[in-house]
Parts: sequence; C-alpha cells; structure tokens
Amino acid sequence: MAKNLAGKLLKPAATSASGSGLFLAAPRRTGKSTFVREDLRPALEAAGAIVIYVDLWEDRKADPGDVIISAVRAELAKREGVIARLAKGSGMDKVAVGGLSFSLDRVGMAKGISLSAALSALSDETRQIIALIIDEAQHAITSEAGADALFALKAARDELNSSHHHGLRIVATGSNRDKLAMLRGSKEQAFFGAPLVAFPPLGTDYIDWFIAHLDFAKELDGAAVYGWFRQAAFRPEVLGAAVDALVYDLQTEPGRYAQRLEELVHEQIEANSNDALRVVHSLTPLQSAVLRVMASAGAKYAPFEQATMERYRAVIATTAPGYKVEPDPGNVQQALNALQEKALVWRAARGVYALEDTFLAELMDKAGLLQAG
Repeated sequence: MAKNLAGKLLKPAATSASGSGLFLAAPRRTGKSTFVREDLRPALEAAGAIVIYVDLWEDRKADPGDVIISAVRAELAKREGVIARLAKGSGMDKVAVGGLSFSLDRVGMAKGISLSAALSALSDETRQIIALIIDEAQHAITSEAGADALFALKAARDELNSSHHHGLRIVATGSNRDKLAMLRGSKEQAFFGAPLVAFPPLGTDYIDWFIAHLDFAKELDGAAVYGWFRQAAFRPEVLGAAVDALVYDLQTEPGRYAQRLEELVHEQIEANSNDALRVVHSLTPLQSAVLRVMASAGAKYAPFEQATMERYRAVIATTAPGYKVEPDPGNVQQALNALQEKALVWRAARGVYALEDTFLAELMDKAGLLQAG
C-alpha cells in the first residue's frame, strides 16, 4: 500500500488532482500514524523524495503554524548548500554557515524568507521532490498562524510544482473526515479539490501476524479474533492490552486462553467506554446539553442559532428539570470553552465546533444520552 501510494504521489497521472495534496482519514488509534511513519515515509524516501514529517498532535499546546515552520527549518539546517542559497537570496554575499551571519529563524511567515522561497531553495539544491507529511492536519486550522501556514504551503506547492523546480507533494492525515474536509472542501480553502481518501482499517492479515507472535497461537481462531478486533473499532491497542493482561493472569490455564482473551478484550472495550462516559457525566447540565446537541447534530451543528438554543433548553428540561440557568450565547460560549479544556470539543479558528473524537457520539448514543431533546 505504501509503495502504491508513493508511486501515485510522486508520479501522478496527467488528470490527477493529487498535486493539490492527498488527504487520508481514519479514526484515531487505528494505525494511521504508524503507517505514515513506518511505511509511507520510507517508501517515499526509497523513491527519491525528501520527506518532512510534521505531527501536529505531538505537542497540542504549540501553535500548529510554528510546528510546521520548525519542521521545515530543521530540514533546511541539514544542508549547508541550501543555507547558502537562502543567505545569498536575502542579500548576503558572504555566509558563515553555522555561525551568526545567517539564522534560519528568518524562515517563515513575516520573517523575511517565505516558506515558498525556503522550499524552492531546498528543491533547487537537491533536485529532488519534497514530500511534506502533516499528521493530524485538521489541528492546523485551530489557530490563525496554522491556517496561514496552510496557505503559505499552497503557494509553495504551486511554485514548486511548476516547471522551474522539482515538485512538492503534501500528504495530510486526520482522525476526522469532516474536519479534514474543511481544509479542501471549498474554494476558500488552501487545498481545494485535493483527494480525500478513507484509510482502510487493519485486516485479517494483521490478525494473522498478531496471532503468530503469541505463545498460545494454536488455541486461537483467526476469524474469532478478527471479530473481537472489529468490536474494538479496529484499534490494535485494545488487543495488545488484553494480551498483556492475559500474560500476567496466572490463574488462566492452557486450553482456556481463547475464552479468557475474548473476555479481556471486552473488558478493555468497556473500560475505555466507561472512562469516556465518566467525563461526560461530570459535566454541568448546560455543558452536557451543549455536548449532547453537538453529538446529535454532527456536521450541521450551529451553536448559537435560535433553533439550537431551543434544543439546549429541551435537553436541560429532560435531564436536569430543576436547573435554573437559561441558555444564551454568553453561557453557551463558556460551556464550549470548558468542553475544549476537557478535550471533548474541537474548535477551528473560524469558529466551527465539532467533537474532538467522533467515537464519543457512538458511545453516548449507545448509553442513551442522545435521546433527550
């Protein structure tokens, strides 16, 4: 799969829009980032590309725009020839590489050297295609600097994909299809028209590999284990945690490993669900109403419209009839801020709100928390 994707990215068909970027969407914890780091990046490098990898989820307190620029600067710093090109382009005839004469801090928005100029210098010096991978790319539009960085990358993409340079390919991954679509779904967005691909979950070949590495493999049926894996929403960590618990379960005897593993997988699923719902149950009535309405409305959620205010009131009347706070734009905004702090809600810089993890909506629905209002 990685080799296939790398080939399509680096040598797109004449009719392809992948020069605009490629967007890969998959639920969180299903192996997407591991695939990008361990499979796609090496495949792109083996095909002759320079790969710059950016994880916007690694430090959520850092501004995503700064994270993107820092990754580009780090790649530039590896190549003295590129630094010399940038220094000369900024009007310096003599360059003390690695000294104080030229600083890569000048690369970035409003820093004197644009991302387009910096990446062009890298392309011209190395004569290679540059592949920029942005993991959890939807986080970029949670800040103005992040959104500006995306438009700066669009300008760089347009320049580097011209006949004067060697090409820039941008791969963006995300855990929410609707959020990723905000980066490429309208003409106002930086990557309008870029392909949005559903990343497939791990399949039976992964389960075969997983079972083969267990000491009690002979007791397990691949189809049964795959069924448990599917119930765990295709998250390898759930299977791994269940196996760890079984390895240290000194009371389980040979011949009962399959039964016990199934029990432990379901215990892991239930524990994860309970942890998430425990946070939901700790909310104030207004915060709970806002979260429930958002989860029910999905992409159509409009937090401050009159019809939405009525839905908040209906939920509160059902779930907390003695609650005296009347929803209004001010306290709804406060509730949204609190939900963001609890990592339940995500906000784009332009004021669009969504659940941080769409899996929460499924949990709330199963628990009967979306029926009120």
